[in-house]
Amino acid sequence: MAFEIGSGGVGESPLSEINIVPLVDVMLVLLIITMITAPFLEQGVNVDLPRANAQTLKKDVAEEEPVVIYVTKGGGVRLGKLPVLKDDLGRKLMAAVKGRRSKEVFVRADKDVPYGAVAQVMAIVQGAGIERVGLVTQND
Repeated sequence: MAFEIGSGGVGESPLSEINIVPLVDVMLVLLIITMITAPFLEQGVNVDLPRANAQTLKKDVAEEEPVVIYVTKGGGVRLGKLPVLKDDLGRKLMAAVKGRRSKEVFVRADKDVPYGAVAQVMAIVQGAGIERVGLVTQND
């Protein structure tokens, strides 16, 4: 509590002001924490897509979000952003497309992945009963 210096008379009310220095300190700490942690929240899958001259597919706004399988350079497989073993891919894929109107899957494979690894993933997709499979490429 701060008092006004000077008159010193009896019955004067104390000067009430909010000290904002601690508030500014807390806000700066929160800002720094946010700036440090924000880059770590983005957890994409780095896949260097092959280049091809292909037409971009038009997506209907009312459609569901597509199921995407990633095949990384090291041969790892991800269903969406979750890593999956190739042995479990068929079962998890069936669970992912269960109840969907369109049984459609997109495969995003790194351009340095051997053809056999991509063919193996596509065989698993076909064995899971998927009607449509799309290979994602990058336009030139």
